[in-house]
Amino acid sequence: MYKKILVPVVLDHEPNIGTALDVAHALLDEGGSITLFHVMEDVPGYIVAQLPDGIMQQNLDELDAKLTAIAKSAGHHVKSVVVSGHASRAILDRVDDTDTDCVIIASHRPGLQDYLLGSTAARVVRHAPCSVHVIR
Repeated sequence: MYKKILVPVVLDHEPNIGTALDVAHALLDEGGSITLFHVMEDVPGYIVAQLPDGIMQQNLDELDAKLTAIAKSAGHHVKSVVVSGHASRAILDRVDDTDTDCVIIASHRPGLQDYLLGSTAARVVRHAPCSVHVIR
């Protein structure tokens, strides 16, 4: 069904990664690719200034290694990308930059704060130019 599937993941919620990958594999066209995508949220500059030198890059490298290991165990057509930024904006930018034709994103059951502020999944659903499958 889809050639390029983006699976945004939160590494703190690893059980959702397996479910999202199962759905991605079910929807993937022969010869297609799946990209696991994690966004390390930006830290305000006034906080970064108080952190030890190189700690942000070290954190990014550790996340990249963890996601790469998950991708390798998921199959040869699965790759991983870790970036820093704002989650929904980074996901939407990745979709635009890579001509992704499907996003598979996990979401929790909505609470009152989600109706007032909006969750990452809700923003991706509203603004993505491609199909979005939300799993719970």
